Amino acid sequence: MIRLFIIALFFCTSGNAIGQQIAKSVDGAFALTNATIETVTGGTIKGTVLIRDGKISAVGKVQIPSDATTIDCSGLIVYPGMIDAGTTLGLQEVGSISLTRDANEVGDITPHMQALTAVNPNSVLIPVTRVSGVTTVLTKPTGGLFPGTASIINLHGYTPDQMHVGDNVIIMNYPSSGRRGRRDSRSEEDVKKAEVKALKKLNDTWEEAVLYARIDKEGGKNAIGYNPAMEALAPATSGDIVVHIEVNKKKDILSALGWIKKNNVNAVLTGVTEGWRVADSIAAAGIPVITGPVLSRPGRSSDRYDTAYKNAGVMSKAGVKVVIRTNNAENVRNLPYNAGFAAAYGMGREEALKAVTINAAEVLGVGNLLGSIEPGKMANLFIADGDIFETKTQVKYLFINGWQIPMESRHTLLYDEFLNREPGLRE
Repeated sequence: MIRLFIIALFFCTSGNAIGQQIAKSVDGAFALTNATIETVTGGTIKGTVLIRDGKISAVGKVQIPSDATTIDCSGLIVYPGMIDAGTTLGLQEVGSISLTRDANEVGDITPHMQALTAVNPNSVLIPVTRVSGVTTVLTKPTGGLFPGTASIINLHGYTPDQMHVGDNVIIMNYPSSGRRGRRDSRSEEDVKKAEVKALKKLNDTWEEAVLYARIDKEGGKNAIGYNPAMEALAPATSGDIVVHIEVNKKKDILSALGWIKKNNVNAVLTGVTEGWRVADSIAAAGIPVITGPVLSRPGRSSDRYDTAYKNAGVMSKAGVKVVIRTNNAENVRNLPYNAGFAAAYGMGREEALKAVTINAAEVLGVGNLLGSIEPGKMANLFIADGDIFETKTQVKYLFINGWQIPMESRHTLLYDEFLNREPGLRE
């Protein structure tokens, strides 16, 4: 009975959220004049950003066409839209209600499961996220050895296909050594056996995918029958699709680097909580890193309180290409503050800004489309009244794929509703 009540309550509140009036996005030509422009790749300049046909058509000294809507950005800063390269946004709504979570598929090896097909474009969390300046995310499956295929999406569109940007990536959770936590009471022998077993499963799965790819290339796929998991994994064995490898402990990171080299994998390391311990090894391997959340506790009780804050900066200074993520759904909106903490604790503002813009775009394979303010790129950008890493800064205007997006969300609607409570209570 309690479960039914909770489910009913969720759908009632969800319906109320969706039923509220939301302003529509506006398409057209826009001229953002008198602005300070954080191009990211070309420094900070003054001038105008012209948007037309969903793209940035000109930057700097621009002759404004007569059909463009002019937005005076005096005293404001234009930024490229931020990119969170690791979320479950669109796949999860309420963490405590299983009916609203669709990021974890049944099974340990399901690389053929496409996160894009489960994305909910009407998620209340999407407007909440984008009004903070986050315009694009990688939404990914979780759980299992190969939990599925992640997708890059813009936070605007009526269907997942409309939101989809660029290529997909395969997610892999590298086998973890050691204990699972403080409550793990296994013996040292059992822990070691579990590690050996997990690594064997990984290697056996990869060898099977290599064999499947070879048979397919030689035209013998019909002889082995349809195998969707191996068909999805096969392109990764030849480097045709990127594999995001989740790994965190120092020992596991070094093990993963060896595995990547041995199998010649086109890989990106994700998580990398203890990357600061082996930053030089990661840099030498030339493998980019997607790390975070930065706003996190230390991985070990013996570590300093600021270990998680410094992690991204240590790796960046060692020569690693670093991207910052939130690894969240409801708090993806806090991406700029994750980057802000990394900036304050050694990474520096310039590198931290790159970590949520151009670095993220390049590591995700969409650097030609997103991540900086340059002519020809997709018009994903926002205008703010100050440094976006400061909590007092307000986003004033937002554009995704050239559409001017209303600065409305569940939060703003509730704020307006309760600011003017009518009719209120009777006396």
